[in-house]
Amino acid sequence: MTTLSILGSTGSIGTQALSLVRLHPERYRVEALTANRNASLLFEQVRAFRPRMAGLVTPVPPEEIPEDVRFCEWVMGEEALRVAASQVPCDEVLVSVVGIAGLQSVMDALAAGRQVLLANKEALVTGGHLVMDAARRIGKPILPVDSEHSAIFQCLEGARGNVPTRLLLTASGGPFRTWSRERMQHATRQQALAHPNWDMGAKITIDSASMFNKALEIMEARWLFDMPPEKIQVVVHPQSIVHSAVEFQDGAVIAQLGVPDMRVPIQYAMAYPERLPTGGRALDLFELGQLTFERPDPERFPALRLSVACLNAGGAACTVLNGANEAAVASFLRDEIPFGAITALVEGALEKLGPMRADTLEDIFEADRLARRAVAELLPRVRDAAVD
Repeated sequence: MTTLSILGSTGSIGTQALSLVRLHPERYRVEALTANRNASLLFEQVRAFRPRMAGLVTPVPPEEIPEDVRFCEWVMGEEALRVAASQVPCDEVLVSVVGIAGLQSVMDALAAGRQVLLANKEALVTGGHLVMDAARRIGKPILPVDSEHSAIFQCLEGARGNVPTRLLLTASGGPFRTWSRERMQHATRQQALAHPNWDMGAKITIDSASMFNKALEIMEARWLFDMPPEKIQVVVHPQSIVHSAVEFQDGAVIAQLGVPDMRVPIQYAMAYPERLPTGGRALDLFELGQLTFERPDPERFPALRLSVACLNAGGAACTVLNGANEAAVASFLRDEIPFGAITALVEGALEKLGPMRADTLEDIFEADRLARRAVAELLPRVRDAAVD
């Protein structure tokens, strides 16, 4: 039986992972669950899965913990993530928390010798070199949960050691795939949250609309697969059936296909190298009719250009991009800025801060802090310019 700690158990990835535990109770046991602030759902999960430890990053008073869930150890605040990642005995740690908090959790899990199942982009975006070094030291690969990186990982598993010449990272194009640049600049929060294919959290959905999610995934792929950014090609694929592909030197392309269902990559990571039923439906090629592919437009989606520039710049540039984007998206979700100001704020923060070191976790967290401060300082000017 595989034992699991799930960080971010009340989010989309966490709840789907638990649905797979329910489907295979003979295979998995949950040892730890953490959530950010959704206490009521976490209490339900604790009742159902009876972990030995549970925690809320946003604390609640002890008296608010229901009597029937007090059988397990409760940890409050940021300490909950550290305990679940590194102190609770388990085989695998699924890191599905949002934001740069995932970096510390991944490093904690690796330091404890745990197998990391990674559903947090920021860990590799901001500290990819540190994460991959730590994984190599314990001899355990980082198992990706993102559908695109899981697809590439699965393709490489079938490559028998042949070295890829290019990674083809597919993108749905989001809700603004056919919109003009001018129309996108003034898109509303409701429009940006209307993703055509996937049901995700608000931050990730907005990143899909701006294609900052794909910018972050380029950075992830660079570290996960040791691939230079010029050999990572984004391909817009509106049907979201080809989840990504790998090209080899003979011109052959191996792709991973499936219906849009995050349970597939989650289960593949949880059961690796086995494949277990997910409860979802299989892909019907006859039902599809056709698959289409387009080149991404760098004018409408400048995030793609920024990601490559930051990777080439090195240092903490990727951390600044990520932190600035998180802060800008938060402002957009509060209706403080128009959609087009997100990129303007990220570019402004990169220009304002310039080269910075990323040799240690402390360097990375400081760069993230400065990026968020830069966005706060730039926000009034960028907002006023967007209105004009």
